[in-house]
Amino acid sequence: MRPWILSGLACVALFGGAVRGRIIQASTVTTAPAPTPLILEKDEGELRERRPREASMASNQFFIKVDRKNGGSQQMFMGAEDIPPGGLIPKHKHLGQDEILIIQSGSAHAWLDTQERDVHAGAVIFIPSDTWVSLKNTGSETIRLAFVFSAPGYDEFMRCTSVPAGDSVVNRVSKEEFVECEHKGHVQYGDNPGSPAPR
Repeated sequence: MRPWILSGLACVALFGGAVRGRIIQASTVTTAPAPTPLILEKDEGELRERRPREASMASNQFFIKVDRKNGGSQQMFMGAEDIPPGGLIPKHKHLGQDEILIIQSGSAHAWLDTQERDVHAGAVIFIPSDTWVSLKNTGSETIRLAFVFSAPGYDEFMRCTSVPAGDSVVNRVSKEEFVECEHKGHVQYGDNPGSPAPR
């Protein structure tokens, strides 16, 4: 038999073995369960309470409505919270996820990259990945805020810095733990030269 035919047969044998190996491996891969449809009222969902930390947040409690654990969505994350008058969402940016904020009631002042303006009930704020944002309730009414992310990630930060509502909050979030939670949640808090800062 000619040498080139032998080498060709060897390649086919090797390739065939690799394909068979892949098929065997693929059969052992587990897939995520199918998402579960949900219908949630205003005060339904996973209610969580923030642990105390150095920098205050806009509110003490929030809802996780839809994520990998609630509804089983592998592709998005949605939550809601009420922000009292004077409440401030500190300046931050999300690394790798777009976000949409929906102001359902009340009024606020928003800082978004180089933009700054007042927003009111019904307003929508689109926050592309890696864009600095902050929001302050400047009115006399509590803001009902919904937030939707294009991919999971920030849900990890929110769980990392909170406990289920009703559990006793015993320990503060240390600086080191906060940084670790930022990393888990694909988010960065703090000042950035050239970005707007809340007043």
